[in-house]
Amino acid sequence: MTNEGNAATDPFVRVTNRRIQIAVIGDGEAEGNILQIAEEVGGWIAKAGAVLITGGHGGVMEAACRGATAIGGICVGILRSGDLSKANAYCNVVIGTEIEHARNVLTVLSSDVVVAVGGGAGTLSEICFAWIHGRPIFILRGFGGWSDRLDNIPLDKRRSTPMHFCDSVNELFAALDRFMQRT
Repeated sequence: MTNEGNAATDPFVRVTNRRIQIAVIGDGEAEGNILQIAEEVGGWIAKAGAVLITGGHGGVMEAACRGATAIGGICVGILRSGDLSKANAYCNVVIGTEIEHARNVLTVLSSDVVVAVGGGAGTLSEICFAWIHGRPIFILRGFGGWSDRLDNIPLDKRRSTPMHFCDSVNELFAALDRFMQRT
C-alpha cells in the first residue's frame, strides 16, 4: 500500500513497510459484555494487519489482546511499571516504563489511531492526549464511562481532531476500515 503525501511532515502518511498501529483503550477492570466487544475489536485489528497497542494490563486491554493473538496478531503492551511480568498473558511485545499513568501519553503517541471502549479517568487522559496530539479518536458508545459521557462534545478549541462516535461494533469496524483505506 502506498500513500500520497510527505511522511516527514504528515504523521498519517504511512511508510509502506510499517503497519498501522491502533490503540485500544478502556477500563482495566471491566467485566461482562464489554470484554467480548473488546476481544472482537482486537481480532478485527489483527485481521486488518494492524498492530494493537494497549496499556498491557487487564480488562479491555487484555480482552483486545486476547482477540488479536487468537488469530496471530501483534499486541504491544506499554506498562505503568518496569516489571514486564505484570503484562497480560496475550501481549507479545511488552514495554516497561516505570512512569505509572504517564505512560498513557506513550500509548497514544505509539498509535496512528485510538479506539475507546468505555473507560474511566485513565481512558479520559488517553482521549485527551490523542486530542492534543492530533490522533484520530474512535469512540464506541454504549458501554459506560467516558465513551458515553463525551457525546460529540469537543474537548477544547485548540484542535479539530475528529472524534468518531460509533453506536455499534459494526459501525466502528466500518469507520476504521474507511480510515485505513485513506492511510
